[in-house]
Amino acid sequence: MSEKIQYTVNDELHGKRLDAALAVFNDAISRSTLGQYVKDGLVSVDGTVISKPSIKVSSGQVLELTIPESEDLDAKPQDLPLDVVYEDEDVLVINKPIGFVVHPGAGVKDGTVMNAVLFHYPQTSVLPRAGIVHRLDKDTSGLMVIALSKYAQIKLVRAISKHDVVREYEAICEGLITSGGTIEADISRDPYNRTRMAVVCDGLGREAITHYRVMEQFREHTLVKLRLETGRTHQIRVHMASIDHPLLGDGTYGGKRLKLMKGASEELSQALREYRHQALHAAHIEFIHPIKGEEMSFDAPLPADFVRLIELLREDEKVNGEKY
Repeated sequence: MSEKIQYTVNDELHGKRLDAALAVFNDAISRSTLGQYVKDGLVSVDGTVISKPSIKVSSGQVLELTIPESEDLDAKPQDLPLDVVYEDEDVLVINKPIGFVVHPGAGVKDGTVMNAVLFHYPQTSVLPRAGIVHRLDKDTSGLMVIALSKYAQIKLVRAISKHDVVREYEAICEGLITSGGTIEADISRDPYNRTRMAVVCDGLGREAITHYRVMEQFREHTLVKLRLETGRTHQIRVHMASIDHPLLGDGTYGGKRLKLMKGASEELSQALREYRHQALHAAHIEFIHPIKGEEMSFDAPLPADFVRLIELLREDEKVNGEKY
């Protein structure tokens, strides 16, 4: 069955395009898909069905989005393992490993988190996107919360849109970052490469805000903790690259340049050469349980290769001393 979800336009979204405003409320659905929903007559503004994604919305208007049933029918149940951190009748929290795609898309028909959720929790077959309310990149590991009931999904989607879900990450960045900060820069599809995202001028993309602080410095790398206010596609990767500190191992956004570190051990050099995915882990998540109203907080340990790399960088720092 289809799902209807309502949103109220706030002052920050006043004057935005309809599809852009809907995208702010829906991190798990692409803007192009939302635009198609508008064209298909699945979106109303103050009770009137609108078919043009480009119309501007105003503060106080109520948007109603109907998510069609067919979106979930593209994925079939598959008996794939899930690392379950917590579950009850309404909520599931998993620790996603590196290499596990969240849902089917271009070039990926199955073998995803969505396929696994549909198998282990068949009740999600009636939920939009099988209860998935946010995403992690294929090569980003860590915590995801998934709804197992209709009302839980509605509440979680609203909580994410209001920035009430705390998501913290740990990452290893290229270069030395001396202090923490906040990056506020709109993100949109890269006009020169449609497989990438890019920072764009204000108003031309989706609002994106990332807070970061330094946890530990090495000779040529920095371990940072990041907190998301928004959850745009590739947000952390794009934002850190925009300040010239791309994530280690991130070939898409410039973090896979092999640097010869003077004095580095062969073990460290080999580990850096072989690190073939971005060093990014969703380590912590907090939210209010959508049904029970209780505060929920979860942590996931860093993957073994991430831990080993930190150990090698730390050893290198001790042996080689002064940063350069």
